[in-house]
Amino acid sequence: MSGIPASGPTDSLQDVRGLRVGHAQRVGDGWLTGTTVILAGVPGAVAGVDVRGGGPGTRETDLLDPRNLVERVQAVVLSGGSAYGLSSADGVVRGLADDGLGFVVGPGQVVPVVPAAVIFDLGRGGEFRNHPGPELGLEAYTRARDGDGTPLEGCVGAGTGAVAGGLKGGVGTASIRLAGGPTVGALVVVNAMGSTVDPGTGLLWAASGDPGLTAALLGAHPAPREPTPDRPPGLNTTVGVVATDSLLTKAQCRKLAEAGHDGMARAIRPCHTMFDGDTVFGLSTADSGAAPSPSELNELLASAADCFSRAVGHAMLAATATITPAGRWPTYRELHLSPPRRGRDLGD
Repeated sequence: MSGIPASGPTDSLQDVRGLRVGHAQRVGDGWLTGTTVILAGVPGAVAGVDVRGGGPGTRETDLLDPRNLVERVQAVVLSGGSAYGLSSADGVVRGLADDGLGFVVGPGQVVPVVPAAVIFDLGRGGEFRNHPGPELGLEAYTRARDGDGTPLEGCVGAGTGAVAGGLKGGVGTASIRLAGGPTVGALVVVNAMGSTVDPGTGLLWAASGDPGLTAALLGAHPAPREPTPDRPPGLNTTVGVVATDSLLTKAQCRKLAEAGHDGMARAIRPCHTMFDGDTVFGLSTADSGAAPSPSELNELLASAADCFSRAVGHAMLAATATITPAGRWPTYRELHLSPPRRGRDLGD
C-alpha cells in the first residue's frame, strides 16, 4: 500500500467497489428534507459503527457490535427528519425484500439489515412535521439501485435541509485510491452545531493539509458578519459513511468508523457536542482476498480520516443558498469566496 494517495475516478464513495448512492428529497410547500441510501449490493458489506455526541438518532446500530450475529448489511440510510425520519429505512427494507436481498432466515426468506442515522432538520422548510418516511426511503433506494453512478453533492438527499454553523450544509463525498492497494471513500451529511470555517482566515478547516482544497479556496476571506444561527438552536448532528474494498472484520470496520470521526473533528469545530448525535458507519465491501497487515490497516485508517475531512469540505463548497418561510441560510461560497461586502447585511 505504498505510494502517494490519489482520488478515485469520481472522487466519491461510489469509487469503492460494490457501493451505490441514491438521493431523494422534498423541497417547497413547507418541505426541506430528504433521505440518502448507500446500497451495498450482493452479498452486502461488513459493517461497524461509532456513535458520538449527546443526541444521536439511530436504528440497528446494536447489531453492528462485533459480538453479535449478523456480519453484513444490505444498505445504510442517512436521513433528515430527526427521530421521525428513521421511518424512511422501512421503505428501503421493503425495496430490498422485494428484490430478495437480506439476511437469509429460511428458504426464500430474507430479512434486510438496514442501519440508519438521522439529522435534525425539522421545521426548516416551514412545516415542522414534514419529514421523510418510507416512501422517500423507497425512492432513494430505487435511485441507488437504478442510477448511473454519477455522484451528487450539496443540497440533495439527507443534506437538503442541513445547516452547519449557520451556513447551508449538505452532502459531500470523496475518495482516495492507495497506490497498489484498496480504495477508501466517504460520504457525509454536514449538519453541525460547530463551524466548518476558520473565523480568522475564512478558510475551511477541512483545507488544512489538503493542497487540493486549499487551491480551491484561493481568495477566501473572513465574513464581514457571521451568519445568524438557524432556529431552533442547538439541534444538529453530522452523519456519514466511510468505506473500503479492503477485507475487514466487523471490529476493523468499527475502527474505520472511528477514523471517520477523526476526520470530522479536523473539519468541524467543535464536534461531538451534547447537541450533536454524530454517527459514522464503517463498511467493507470485500468478500475475498488477503486481510491487511497491521501497517496496511494503519495506512487505511489514516486515509479514511483524510477522506472524511475532504468530504466535509466538498459538502460546504457544493451547498446552495436556501430561503424558506423558516429563514435564509447563506453558503460558504457566498460569505467567504465572494468579494467582501462592507457595511451590508446578508439580506441586502
